[in-house]
Amino acid sequence: MIGQRESVRGAHFAFTDRWGGVSAAPYEELNLGGAVGDAPEAVRGNREAAARALGLDPGLVVWMNQVHGADVAVVDAPWGERPVPEVDALVTARRGLALAVLTADCVPVLLADPVAGVAAAAHAGRPGMVKGIVPATVRAMVELGAEPERIVARTGPAVCGRCYEVPETMRAEVAAVEPAAHAETSWGTPAVDVSAGVHAQLDRLGVCDRAQSPVCTLESGDHFSYRRDRSTGRLAGYVWLD
Repeated sequence: MIGQRESVRGAHFAFTDRWGGVSAAPYEELNLGGAVGDAPEAVRGNREAAARALGLDPGLVVWMNQVHGADVAVVDAPWGERPVPEVDALVTARRGLALAVLTADCVPVLLADPVAGVAAAAHAGRPGMVKGIVPATVRAMVELGAEPERIVARTGPAVCGRCYEVPETMRAEVAAVEPAAHAETSWGTPAVDVSAGVHAQLDRLGVCDRAQSPVCTLESGDHFSYRRDRSTGRLAGYVWLD
């Protein structure tokens, strides 16, 4: 259920795998995405189970409607009856409030400054990485008192550069914005490495405490992959501060 988990100075980071939930095929088992066609009651049950496995109150986990953009929302409480905004990053200065990001090949980016008490979760697909979702998220954290050199960054399972084949024109367009994302597949065709692009952006922003998951979602049967399966579930990354 929880594929990766780490705690750093009171900041907690976690990434799920696909097992331990109640969703039926093609979403089996721990689908946490509510907009992929899965039964709503299964998604609710999975979200509750994942939160409790992390020691979290499911009611204190904040989700977002991700749209491959560069907009960031600052939150201090669950949405409740309010509409969930269309953004690709959440930032909070409330300790104990967990932020969640959904992925199935895109890069989940979890960030925290334990000293300032500021945390963030961002969804960095290829379009969002190019549009600058990661710099926008760090800027929002800094506005709440975070300092880049104190930020701890963890990126989760995502499609790797040796598997993410794209047309040559698309690779050139991406590399013109982020050269570190220029890649080649293991079979010698143009590719994009979104994780490498995200980490290059974090490095330029002064975020030095970074770690990247070794898991390629397309290669791993333990993780959901949209590029591999199309109809599939969604993984989640969670970040929160004590």
